[in-house]
Amino acid sequence: MKRRFFLAMMFVLAAAATSLADTDAEVNARKNALDVAGAFTNDGFKLRDGHWCGTLKAQDHALIAVNLYAGNQYWFAVGATDPAKKIAVNVYDETGRLLTTDHYQGSDRAAAGFSPTDSGQYFVSVDLVEGGSSSFCLIYSYK
Repeated sequence: MKRRFFLAMMFVLAAAATSLADTDAEVNARKNALDVAGAFTNDGFKLRDGHWCGTLKAQDHALIAVNLYAGNQYWFAVGATDPAKKIAVNVYDETGRLLTTDHYQGSDRAAAGFSPTDSGQYFVSVDLVEGGSSSFCLIYSYK
């Protein structure tokens, strides 16, 4: 009886783990984001563990809250999949004010670099500027 229960629980846990896996489109979007972030690792930036994936609709955006530390430098890199033609990344402070960042733009890939003067919560916006609904992935690096 215990063995059946154990096997049933293992099946349920395995099914749950499978449902949390990234889709093929999200994996491709993450690959695109990592291609961009690789340039920053050459400059001494370290990739942060974790990533955010999702779907963007035309003229829509995703907003991700991040905690940043004063004195560090950050690059937020995003990749998308077809049919995205152009995406953008912007950083906002906790009041919603758009911050000045360095930008990289490459159609289905983009990045924004930023060095906060104050530690705290910030918001990263990923925008689908041109194209149809697409999967995206955001990763960031710091030094």
